[in-house]
Amino acid sequence: MKYLVHMDVNIPRDLPAEERSDLVAREKEYSQQLQREGKWPQIWRVVGQYANYSIFDVDSHDELHQLLQGLPLFPFIDIQVTPLAVHPSDVKA
Repeated sequence: MKYLVHMDVNIPRDLPAEERSDLVAREKEYSQQLQREGKWPQIWRVVGQYANYSIFDVDSHDELHQLLQGLPLFPFIDIQVTPLAVHPSDVKA
């Protein structure tokens, strides 16, 4: 199942620098592992924002929820999820 996921990251400005650096490093490690596993096949930065649009390819809504909750930055992210379906005009379908 494929999902379009929009994430807006809002790390508190008063978070200590060391804690922020640790969170960002763990986030990168976790997200890159999901990419290597094929569960997060695409990610795009939104220009001028601390935000992204991503495609997730997982087996269920529950798996997606679990993966998103596993993001180290999860407490600081506003997430919008759109389930995707094959379009009947897609020539690759």
